Amino acid sequence: QVQLVESGGGLVQPGGSLRLSCVASGSISNIYAMNWYRQAPGKQRELVAVITSNGITNYAKSVKGRFTISRGNAKNTVYLQMNSLNPEDTAVYYCNVQALLPPKDYWGQGTQVTVSS
Repeated sequence: QVQLVESGGGLVQPGGSLRLSCVASGSISNIYAMNWYRQAPGKQRELVAVITSNGITNYAKSVKGRFTISRGNAKNTVYLQMNSLNPEDTAVYYCNVQALLPPKDYWGQGTQVTVSS
């Protein structure tokens, strides 16, 4: 059974920082990418950041220059460093893993990030 567990969310002042962590347990073969999504109230879930198995990263325009995705030294770990947070970043943040063989997506339970004004 594959499980993804996020941590690190919480309440932060505008301009502050948080570091989200995701740890994947269980057997996941042929990982293509590890990603962070978020979903704010009244909005659709959006892709925030991507890191592929070969280390290539991409970011949503709204977070470019402020967020950094990285993989940990431990197997199947991914982080999201969030700097210069603003209230528009308030959302539930979800860790996502894309596997290729077979094609499958794995999701964490989400962690709440609230940026107070």
